[in-house]
Amino acid sequence: MKKPRKSTESIWAGERDYLAFGATQVPVVHSVSYGYDDMDEWYEVAIGNKKGHIYGRNTNPTVEAFEEKIRILENAEASTSFSTGMAAISNTLGTLLFPGDRIVSIKDTYGGTNKIFTEFLPKQKIEVVLCETGDHEAIEKEVAKGCKVLYLESPTNPTVKITDIERMAKAGKAVGATVIVDNTFATPINQNPLALGADLVIHSATKFLGGHADALGGSVCGSKELVEAIYHYREINGATLDPMAAYLLLRGMKTLKLRIDKQCENAMKIANYLKSVDVVDDVFYPGLKEHPGHDIAKKQMSNFGGMLSFSVKGGVETVRHLLPKLNYANRAANLGSVETIVGPTRTTSHVECTPEERKAMGIPESLIRYSAGIEDVEDLIDDLEQAFHALPKYLFMNS
Repeated sequence: MKKPRKSTESIWAGERDYLAFGATQVPVVHSVSYGYDDMDEWYEVAIGNKKGHIYGRNTNPTVEAFEEKIRILENAEASTSFSTGMAAISNTLGTLLFPGDRIVSIKDTYGGTNKIFTEFLPKQKIEVVLCETGDHEAIEKEVAKGCKVLYLESPTNPTVKITDIERMAKAGKAVGATVIVDNTFATPINQNPLALGADLVIHSATKFLGGHADALGGSVCGSKELVEAIYHYREINGATLDPMAAYLLLRGMKTLKLRIDKQCENAMKIANYLKSVDVVDDVFYPGLKEHPGHDIAKKQMSNFGGMLSFSVKGGVETVRHLLPKLNYANRAANLGSVETIVGPTRTTSHVECTPEERKAMGIPESLIRYSAGIEDVEDLIDDLEQAFHALPKYLFMNS
């Protein structure tokens, strides 16, 4: 039988073994503990020699179904899950890095990730080197000096910059580094980093995977050896995915391919529209031919994603006036949902950073992150147009 396509896998993958009582949907198992009459069987399950469950902080049937679905979509040997995307990132780095180690990454990672690099890891005597995103020669030069981990994010949050994953993975492998890619923006529908040479792929499942802004979660996929080590770290430190959240993520993932296709289509049309707006200074979307990472994105992605960002003339004051005028967009610190979501990066992706830190990362205070939903794109463009037209003229007198 042929390997099913992503739209089919999004619906069927990983669920059959977890169905019960003739149900067609994976049940939500809320039990914290699992009982055994046979003491020897209990012991064999507890030490991992036999499949089963003993305690909810370790494993759960509903959670395992979610882990299996994302594992299949990423074509990985193994996967494990977490209570949030940041838990996935912090637990993975906590598993792999020790005092005296060196990690190389890029400047344009998500704000929470950047805080780990600039605030927490240095306190643990871990050397952190952050390179200009897209400067592949600079990254290769730093990696060649030796590092334990090479951490990438492509496309980046919020400037949607692109890194050549295959090229960087080769550089990392040459020095024995573990190559990690945050694939949240691309999703396994548009990009599979493991197939490009990465060792681990991370998702904030809260975003596109769930798609309905109603469940927090995170995941890591990769080799059995690496994932088992990360799972062990997580089971002891306790950042466990809740079974109800796992159920909601599973339900959301059934429409993943449909949603991503529509969001990519909408994002491309909106990006092209924004290019024609006088108030807009810059539009950032890898699907645009003028985007500096377009050719690399075209090579390693099947589509360009539902995320874009744009900066506006008039600075923060324009942002303050523009966003409240939008009728078909939630002004919120989230992305990847069926509804369009907008927000300035200073209150969304990089709220943890100071204005000076954001400036150093090339993130202007006037940058707006736009997560395209699945609405009719003409309505979204009409909505943007009326909001731009309603802006006070005085905002641009000195622009």
